[in-house]
Amino acid sequence: MDSVIKVKQVSKSFGKKEVLSNIDLTVKQGEIYGLIGPSGSGKTTLVKIIVGMDNPSKGDVEVLGDKIPSLQALPKIGYMAQSDALYPELTGEENLVFFASLFGLKKGEQKQRIAYAADLVNLTSDLSKKVGAYSGGMKRRLSLAIALIHDPQLLVLDEPTVGIDPELRLSIWNELFRLRTAGKTILVTTHVMDEAEKCDRLAMVREGKVLTSGSPLELKQQYGIGSLEEVFLKAGGKQ
Repeated sequence: MDSVIKVKQVSKSFGKKEVLSNIDLTVKQGEIYGLIGPSGSGKTTLVKIIVGMDNPSKGDVEVLGDKIPSLQALPKIGYMAQSDALYPELTGEENLVFFASLFGLKKGEQKQRIAYAADLVNLTSDLSKKVGAYSGGMKRRLSLAIALIHDPQLLVLDEPTVGIDPELRLSIWNELFRLRTAGKTILVTTHVMDEAEKCDRLAMVREGKVLTSGSPLELKQQYGIGSLEEVFLKAGGKQ
């Protein structure tokens, strides 16, 4: 399968307010695709439509060959929301076990995947603590571990590194590169331009519209500018 995500003429309105307008987007297998834009630009709404948590007002979305929303596609998607959906009264490990069981992982596989995910986000020594005692950054890291727990084909990560220290952020991006090499597809939203530089391709979003899209190098060459910040401003992304 060449295209993992196909977004065709998607618009979304809440009442009279249009938050997405005629979005076209294609994410290919084995690439890291970035949605770049300020808070309120429509990135999270678009991500929720892609994973089937919300319906477009018009337009269509296909993920892994299935029209969304789709129960068939769900187990193949690892989703990390912008707000952490965790059980504070449970420990970190109990949260991971719960979500692993939802995806039907057997006991042996659960143990292996929990060890991998906890190590990746540097939470191994904190798994026995209740999540209610976690800091904001620790909760973000646990949410990322949960998104990875069932070894999904597609990772959809909404602002995954917010509140995470620079050293761990680098190690998470290194793992995303490794997952891409292993054939996984990753859609990531961010408003940090140095993270945009790490994407294979990206779409710059403002006020529910795609201003421009392409690889970081293509965009800089197209606009004759040396930085993605300047590309965003020149493309109409003034804040």
